Amino acid sequence: MASAIIHICVAKEINKVLKVEEKELFLGSIAPDLSKQIGESKKKSHFLSTPKDQVPNILEFLKKYKDSLTQPFFLGYFIHLYTDKIWFDEFLRSKVYENAVRLLDGTELHLTKEQLADLIYKDYTNVNISLIERYDLDLSLFYEELPVPPIEMEEIPVSKLPILIEKMGVIIENSSQEKGYIFDISVIEDFIQYASEKILKKIEEYQLEVHP
Repeated sequence: MASAIIHICVAKEINKVLKVEEKELFLGSIAPDLSKQIGESKKKSHFLSTPKDQVPNILEFLKKYKDSLTQPFFLGYFIHLYTDKIWFDEFLRSKVYENAVRLLDGTELHLTKEQLADLIYKDYTNVNISLIERYDLDLSLFYEELPVPPIEMEEIPVSKLPILIEKMGVIIENSSQEKGYIFDISVIEDFIQYASEKILKKIEEYQLEVHP
């Protein structure tokens, strides 16, 4: 899945057009990943058809929450799920062939899914600082006391969102600017631009109501 910082960058680019409340949008855009922080399967939180799936079932989410997308939190949740869909359906498939991946230095490696995931998460750590600076992200969300939004979802325990917020603060503090393995900053920026444009088109296509 795309990293939390990438999700926030996509949400911010989309919000240049939609202009909804930003902090609640950002919170929604990382909320599905709460499941990982509390040791639960992401099947429910990411609307996966089976535990082995990686691509969220967007239509299942919309069947349940389409009318709630007037709220920035649910809009952010939708953006997260669709960003993951693009990441797995299009972006990652262009980088990985039958568990073989070509590194930025040209080296080709054959990796298990676990090894590939570990390499990708190292890349996330390496590009976080650059993304925060380039997209001028307001990350006070992760360092200020945040009232839990009065929202109920079966898919995540909303009351436990502060656990995710605290974890994100730690990730940001531990980020570095070392050389990447698979992705460099320009590749990630291209993905963010592509994903934000595609999701804006999907919002129009699905006739989703979004109120600034």
